[in-house]
Amino acid sequence: MTDLSQFDPNTVGNPNNNIFGLPFAEEDARLVILPVPWEVTVSYNAGTARAPEHVFKASIQVDLFDPEIKDAWKQGYYMRPVDKKILMKSDYLRKEAELYINYIAEGEEVLDNKFMCKTLKEVNAGSLYMNEWVYQQTRELLAENKLVGLLGGDHSTPFGFYKAIAEKHGEFGILQVDAHCDLRKAYENFNYSHASIMYNALEEIPGITKLVQIGIRDFCEEEWDYIESHKNRVVTYFDKDIKERVYEGQTWATIVNEMIQHLPQKVYISFDIDGLHPKLCPHTGTPVQGGFETDEIFYLFKKLLQSGRQLIGFDLNEVGVSQDEWDENVGARCLFKLCNMLVSSNPVPAQQSASTLPA
Repeated sequence: MTDLSQFDPNTVGNPNNNIFGLPFAEEDARLVILPVPWEVTVSYNAGTARAPEHVFKASIQVDLFDPEIKDAWKQGYYMRPVDKKILMKSDYLRKEAELYINYIAEGEEVLDNKFMCKTLKEVNAGSLYMNEWVYQQTRELLAENKLVGLLGGDHSTPFGFYKAIAEKHGEFGILQVDAHCDLRKAYENFNYSHASIMYNALEEIPGITKLVQIGIRDFCEEEWDYIESHKNRVVTYFDKDIKERVYEGQTWATIVNEMIQHLPQKVYISFDIDGLHPKLCPHTGTPVQGGFETDEIFYLFKKLLQSGRQLIGFDLNEVGVSQDEWDENVGARCLFKLCNMLVSSNPVPAQQSASTLPA
């Protein structure tokens, strides 16, 4: 057990400690964060592969006192080191993917170019490798009864985690905070594109019984048609519709309660940072005007737990990196809230110190 008798949560964070300046080793931490430094298929701005390292650095500035979920961190949070092999593989394939994306954007036929055919094959093989790596890492952690959060990287990163969660928990729902639907089939011919994560999850993981998307404001007709034809599994709250309901007098509390009612007992949160207003994530891969304040999302999370539903895992992805470290600071605070929520939703046995549910 980690000795906290000499640890002062009110002083400056120690950069020699782990995430949020906490002094836990992995074996003593109840919650383990898996960083996935991957951004091969991003279709606009890059940089999120470096987000785990930057968020880690920014996390030292996060105050540990959360008045709604006090002392949850005392159960132990630990972030694994960034796997340099995964990062190097991402860097290499990202350069290949950029050439490919530029090629097809100009209307060229892939089959007419052997190099582009080879590139597409390599990128798709790399994505399968990453999926399997994430699956094995998270499966092992879940087998050790760890609570697990994933820190991307782009939004393609949690697919393997979804598989591991389904094996551990059976049926569950996903609450997706995002500016995009991510329901495209093999976007740009990349089978496991960041823009295809929810399509792939629904098509390949039957344990996902419901997907509730909120904040969507950038989507294509293909995705609209998929939503319309899968209303038994997909409920989408478009940003425009949410705001119009508020303009006409409905409260955020009313809309949040309605969202939660669509979700099953076990819920996984997939938090794409671009679901927030771009002022909070200006360097995310594909920023879109509109979006939420963090307090609106944190209120949703609080109400989710108060409904009695169990949070079983989360991913935070598409955090950008910048010279002023603004994106990373916002990302670190979102990560801390997600960690607190996950621990709070999974009480430890009575003989151990447990956190309190949100007031």
